[in-house]
Amino acid sequence: MNTRIFFIAALLAAPLPASAEAYTAVDVEQSRIAFGFRQMGVSMQGRFGSFRAELDFDPARPESASATLEIELESFDAGVRDLNREVHGSQWFDTANHPVARFVSSSVTPLGESRYELAGDLTLKGTTRPLRTPVTVSIADGQVLFEGEFVLERLDYDIGTGAWRDTRVVANEVQVRFSLAALQVPE
Repeated sequence: MNTRIFFIAALLAAPLPASAEAYTAVDVEQSRIAFGFRQMGVSMQGRFGSFRAELDFDPARPESASATLEIELESFDAGVRDLNREVHGSQWFDTANHPVARFVSSSVTPLGESRYELAGDLTLKGTTRPLRTPVTVSIADGQVLFEGEFVLERLDYDIGTGAWRDTRVVANEVQVRFSLAALQVPE
């Protein structure tokens, strides 16, 4: 067999190496999960201070990406001590029985120009519902930043029961914004 043909055949038969560009470690210190809602007509803003994430994102194969995010609901902070304590109760997050919100991705669809649609399931207060959100990805200096936002309807997850179901008091729509920084981890 011709040496050149043998070499080309060997190259074609060899498995492709895993991408050196895979991002698998979330830098929680550089990441943020924030929210906004209206209470009695007043705009409220806050964030979750504690969460963890697992991901696998290869820019060369974005459709094979996966992500799992867990948010510690007790880390809710809207800047008002009484409100922060109230949301831990059974009418809101019921953190004694449901301490974390969990998102598990099921698909990533490229939309072009560093934009993707991330789909998966969100479990919150014992209820699991499908969730789709647009995500913008930017890569610089060995770090990738995933940014996006979506509207969550709190009553879909039985958050705010009793008198709190009245959406004139607390709006049903909660704007969730996220910015997750991820790093490459050498294999």
